[in-house]
Amino acid sequence: MATLTELRKERLRKLEELKQLGINPYPAHSGRSNKLSEITEQFSDLENKEVSVVGRILTIRKLGKIAFIVIGDQTGKVQLFLSATNMEELNATDSQIGFKQLPLLDSGDFVQASGKVIRTQTGEISVDVRRLRLLAKSLRPLPLSREGFTNKEERLRRRYVDMNVNPEVRERFIKRSNFWRSTREFLDKNGFNEINIPVLEHTTGGADAKPFVTHMDALDQDFYLRISHELPLKRLLGAGFEKVYDIGPRFRNENYSDEHLPEHVAMEWYWAFADWRDGIDFQTELFKHILQQSFGSLSFKVKDFEVDLNRQWEEWDYAETIAKYYDGLDIFNCSLEDVKQQLSKHKLEVAKSDNMARGIDKLWKNIRSQIAGPIWLVNTPTFISPLAKTNPERPLTTQRFQAVVAGTEICNGFSELNDPIEQFERFLEQQKMRSQGDEEAMMLDIDFVEMLEYGMPPACGLGFSERVFWLFEGVSAREGVPFPQLRYEVDSITRETYPEAKF
Repeated sequence: MATLTELRKERLRKLEELKQLGINPYPAHSGRSNKLSEITEQFSDLENKEVSVVGRILTIRKLGKIAFIVIGDQTGKVQLFLSATNMEELNATDSQIGFKQLPLLDSGDFVQASGKVIRTQTGEISVDVRRLRLLAKSLRPLPLSREGFTNKEERLRRRYVDMNVNPEVRERFIKRSNFWRSTREFLDKNGFNEINIPVLEHTTGGADAKPFVTHMDALDQDFYLRISHELPLKRLLGAGFEKVYDIGPRFRNENYSDEHLPEHVAMEWYWAFADWRDGIDFQTELFKHILQQSFGSLSFKVKDFEVDLNRQWEEWDYAETIAKYYDGLDIFNCSLEDVKQQLSKHKLEVAKSDNMARGIDKLWKNIRSQIAGPIWLVNTPTFISPLAKTNPERPLTTQRFQAVVAGTEICNGFSELNDPIEQFERFLEQQKMRSQGDEEAMMLDIDFVEMLEYGMPPACGLGFSERVFWLFEGVSAREGVPFPQLRYEVDSITRETYPEAKF
C-alpha cells in the first residue's frame, strides 16, 4: 500500500500535468442549478432536464470508454455517468476537462458537472455529463471509510476529515446551529434585544472561574477574557434597556472534562422589572422550545437517566436537600470542619484551600450527580450567590434558581442584586476569598458598583452554555464543538512535506 507521501507525490504530478494543459486547477467561478439531494428527490420533475451540480469526488470507476463518478455535497450524493462519445473535449480556459483527462482526477477533488438527469440501465439515478470542470485539486486522499479513521486524537485534530468520513458529525453541528437559532427566535419573539458586549474586560466577573489574561499593547494594560456575559449586560439595564441578551464565547482557564471546555459558547438574558419567579416560568418554556426545535422531542435517554421535560418540574430547597443527604447538616449553623467531615465521609475531595462556600458546593454537586430531573434548585444560600438578591422571606438565602437534568446543572438564574451597598460588601467578601487563595472567587468590579449607584431596575437574569446541547446530544464537550483546543503538534509527515517551514 502506498504511503501518504507517495500518494501526495503522485497527485502533485497530476497537478503539474493539469497546469501544463493550461487548466487552472483552482478556478474561482463555479455554477450550480441543483443540490444533489434534489436530483434524487425530484427525479420525476428533473428527468431529461439539463442541470449543473457540484461536489467532492467520492469514488471513480473507469471502464473503457465509459466512467462512473460519485460526488457528494452537504445534502447527499449522486452518480455521474461519463462517456467518451457524449462528453465535450478539453477547454482549458474554463478549467473544463475531457474524457481523456479523467485519469488526472482523484477522490477528494471538487468538480462541476453539467448534463441531463437520467436513469441508467441498472436503474441508478445519474447525471449524463456533457461538461466536466475541475474546481479544486486535492493533494491528500481522504480515508476510504470510517473504519480507517477511528483514532479519536486524529479525528479531533483533523475534524474537517472527520466530518467527511463521518457525516453524522457534520449533522451534529447543523443541529447545534439550530439550537442557538431557536434560542434567538424565542428571545426575539419575546421582545429581547441581542446586544453584543466586549470579550476583553479590565475586570472580569459574573461567575466563579479562573480567567485567561492577555495584554493590550495600545493601552499597555492587561485585560481578561470574559468568564461571563453578566456584568456588561446588567450595565445595559442601567442604561435603559429592559430586555437584553448576548450569545457568544466565554473563557474559563480550567481543566478539560466531559462537561467543560476552557472556551465555549454561552447565552445570558436579562429582563428588567421581572423576578426569579418570572424567570423560572420563562426559562422552562425556553428550554422546551429549543429542545423541541433542535431534537424534535422533549423525552430523552441521557446517560443512565430517563428525562421528560414535558412533565411538571419539581422544586428542591438547597438547605433541606443538603440536610437530607448529610446527616441533618445545617449549612447556616455549621463549621468548616463539619463540612470537611461530611466530604471525607462521602469520599469527596478535601482541599486545603476549601472554604465554607466551596465545601458545601462540593456536597451539593455530589447529590446533583444522582438527580434525573428536571428540577429547579431554589433558596441557594447568600454566601455562595454573590450577585443574587436576598429572599426577604428567608434572609439567609437568595432568589436564585438552577435547573438540574441528568445529574448536571444546565442553567443558573436569579433576581439580580441591585443594591449598590450590599453588592459592594459582597464583592469585599469575594475579594477576601481571593486573597486567601481562591482564584475562582469574583473580583471587585468598582465600575459595576458605581453603575448600581446611578440605579438599576429590579431584574431577573439567567445564563446557560452549549453544555445543554452536548448533554441532550449525548456527546462529550470535545465531541460537541467543531474544533476543540488540543496541544499543538506537527506530525512527521507534515514536517517532511514542508521542509522550508520552521515549526
